[in-house]
Amino acid sequence: MSAVRKAIALALKRAGIGDFTFEARILVEDLAGDSDPIDEAASARLNDALARRLAGEPLWRVIGAREFWGLTFTLSQGTLEPRPDSETLIEAALIHLAARRHEPLRVLDLGTGTGCLLIATLREFPQATGLGIDLSADAVATASANAARNGVAERAAFRQGDWTDGVEERFDLVLSNPPYIASDEIAELDRNVREHDPHLALDGGLDGLTAYRALAAALPGHLNSGGHAILEIGAGQEAAVVALMEQAGLRHLHSRRDLGGHIRALVFGHRS
Repeated sequence: MSAVRKAIALALKRAGIGDFTFEARILVEDLAGDSDPIDEAASARLNDALARRLAGEPLWRVIGAREFWGLTFTLSQGTLEPRPDSETLIEAALIHLAARRHEPLRVLDLGTGTGCLLIATLREFPQATGLGIDLSADAVATASANAARNGVAERAAFRQGDWTDGVEERFDLVLSNPPYIASDEIAELDRNVREHDPHLALDGGLDGLTAYRALAAALPGHLNSGGHAILEIGAGQEAAVVALMEQAGLRHLHSRRDLGGHIRALVFGHRS
């Protein structure tokens, strides 16, 4: 096993992959498990995975899943990879709804992707139920499978849709990691993102704010009194997104930084 891991690490290193030791360990652990010596089927899986990684496919796409909030989420072509920065939204929800942790809250996740935001929230709020909406049918199917994988299928529903079209109810918590990259900046993104994440989940229009305008129009009518909306944003977007939400009648309650020190989550509520 050690020899196989070292051989994979060397191949990754020669390809210029920075964290080659870590990636080799992940590939072996996920695709070969504890088998020692590695059997024929595991060897074939490793050879295929290594070829894909050396061809430029991101590690977690090769594995087919990624961890978020201590949970494992299957990936598909219609979903972004869950990333640690987005855990900032869960942290914000736990802070602002701490006193309501065991209430039967209703949660809405707009642009749900893998379902990571909704599913992680439901794991932290054991009496809550939620709805995840995504424009991609593939993402909806993936999120549904992830809810079952993480033990919240009975409390989570997912459907295909365009933001809140067709949604009549109000929610105690609305979460969203919308597309926020300006269209002309997508070509400048890291290759792993540009070539493998779905552009539908990246492209925020000419100024990166198209999705936030849609959210500003929708959120006031879908938040319960005392409810919170928590939105992920990109670098330098705080002022513009706060302005859009305040013009729509919401109140900016909090801005939370991610581990890199960047403003990542904005929390809004109804004006008193």
